[in-house]
Amino acid sequence: MFTGLIREFAQVVDYSNSYLTLKADYRPKIGDSIATNGVCLTVVKLSNSTFTVELSAETRETIAVENLKKRVHIEPAMAIGDRLEGHIVQGHVDCLGIIKSIKKNQNATDMVISLPKEFSKFIIPKGSIAIDGVSFTLNDVKDNEFRLTIINHTLKQTIFSEYSVGRKVNIETDMFARYVYHMFKEKKDISWDSVDKIMSLY
Repeated sequence: MFTGLIREFAQVVDYSNSYLTLKADYRPKIGDSIATNGVCLTVVKLSNSTFTVELSAETRETIAVENLKKRVHIEPAMAIGDRLEGHIVQGHVDCLGIIKSIKKNQNATDMVISLPKEFSKFIIPKGSIAIDGVSFTLNDVKDNEFRLTIINHTLKQTIFSEYSVGRKVNIETDMFARYVYHMFKEKKDISWDSVDKIMSLY
């Protein structure tokens, strides 16, 4: 499990033959899980200054592999007792999104991202979402797109300041939204409003 709070940037040393070699201040151990642009990957090799993670065929087909260059976000898996300051992120990418617009909004930046329509049922206004491993709160939500408001601090602590319109991003929808949907998908009269009322009872 992860939190969606980026530990640091890692420099991409090499990506070939399903292996991604990174250089960072963080020093993992063999077998450690580390989220790389939001993807949970296993460390399979260490050197004096780098570590290497392996990507399965399914992972390569799901994520934006073209972004595995220059710098990437990394976050080690949570340890028992760690503070949860973002939201619970599994590192399991659901789909790719495409940045549709980027607009400065006073002291923040609004970013609109589209996603495949079949995944839009898992996103709700003021809910959580992970984009390239970064935890965000959803603002506006439409049929197949949503808006994020990114404060300047987050821009400085991530590589979102380098993003441009048309870029593909890894999306992980909220785990609890997926669970709730699968629990109640056979009930025709269920809605997110009624789910909110149920949750308020606990």
